[in-house]
Amino acid sequence: MTLEDLLADAAADLAGVTTGTDASGATTWSRAGSVFAAVSVDGSVASFQLDPAIAAAAVRTPDTMPSGRGTGWVDFAPDTIDDHAEDRAVAWLESAHRRLGPRD
Repeated sequence: MTLEDLLADAAADLAGVTTGTDASGATTWSRAGSVFAAVSVDGSVASFQLDPAIAAAAVRTPDTMPSGRGTGWVDFAPDTIDDHAEDRAVAWLESAHRRLGPRD
């Protein structure tokens, strides 16, 4: 399974998600008009826009670094998609999606 396949499957279960393509050709996922996740054209890097506190913790995990997309964005580039990589990618996708949702 690729990062794109994994995230596409997970995003299908999230409310109000729109899939698109950005100027670089990356696949993107948006909510309420704001992109919250992307996968590079070659499929090697997934990017997530996280709450700053979560992003700060995320960059201390393997295969993760600050993203050039801006503040709160992290890039995740695992060599293999094992159970741990799957768990992190899906959790970060869901977290990025939640932060753009309505506040209760």
